Amino acid sequence: MAQPSNTFDSYDGANSIREDLSGVIESVSPEETPFYSACKKTKATATLHEFQTDALRSAGANAHIEGDATTAEARTATTRLGNRTQIFKNAVVIPDTDSGLTKAGKASEMAYQVVKVAKEQKLDIELSLFANNASVGGNATTARELAGAPCWMTSNDSFLTNSSGAAPNGTGGARTDNGSTRTLDQALFDTTMESIWTAGGNPDTVYLSPFQMNKALGFTGNNNQRSQVQAGDKKVVKSLDVYVTPWGTVEFQPSRLIRGRDVFICQNDMWNVAVLRPTKNVELAKSGDNTTRQVVTELTLVSKNEAASGIICDLTAS
Repeated sequence: MAQPSNTFDSYDGANSIREDLSGVIESVSPEETPFYSACKKTKATATLHEFQTDALRSAGANAHIEGDATTAEARTATTRLGNRTQIFKNAVVIPDTDSGLTKAGKASEMAYQVVKVAKEQKLDIELSLFANNASVGGNATTARELAGAPCWMTSNDSFLTNSSGAAPNGTGGARTDNGSTRTLDQALFDTTMESIWTAGGNPDTVYLSPFQMNKALGFTGNNNQRSQVQAGDKKVVKSLDVYVTPWGTVEFQPSRLIRGRDVFICQNDMWNVAVLRPTKNVELAKSGDNTTRQVVTELTLVSKNEAASGIICDLTAS
């Protein structure tokens, strides 16, 4: 087949054909923040947010004769801890010319970018909560930094000690990573679960990287149970990967932002995020023919009682 002579086709008339640009902007970037979302949000009123932990004494024999005089036993004071609030801040600058332009996929460039920045900042927060980063008090030239979850876990932490591995001090200092690594296996996981249970914890969620998730899916026994959706159901049911042990049942929650060498076994209600300044976007003073908006959040992580959770460290990450 061939065109008739002198056919004026779309190639010839390209200059007069309007562009076909979709009005929808697609994004495949991940924006889930499972740990940050799971943490209860509480109020911070100072840049050093303090909290107290306590524990019951060990059980012992308790029998007395009739009429015996009662003597008070020694009591132990609570432990006072604190974490620094960290300022998360991003800004968007858009020239004022933009207000007169017709856009595809967005009514306002500023509104679109502010929403995008807020999502990115939330990912930064999740990364900080998982980070093995010590608390920094800060000063006029140094930013305050919060201590991430690995810095608080001392009671039920499994790590290598044959090289340089060491537990954190439990007061906001970073743990020392070992120069060697080992593979996550079921025995290692079950031993940590037992340690948490013995300490009085009831863990419910395991946060781990995709690589470690694949290791966990290889555990044998009554694990990897998934919810079922029957044919004809007009609803979506979340698929769960759970692991049943004598020490409790936990849900595996993969995260793209967790350190690959760490696996967190958490009792979620024992972790809070104390917010000094909730996420807010404000317009800054004009400095020219442009508009600047700032997105800022200030918060810190609260380890209500680290003995209710555990961590498996120094794992092969790939």
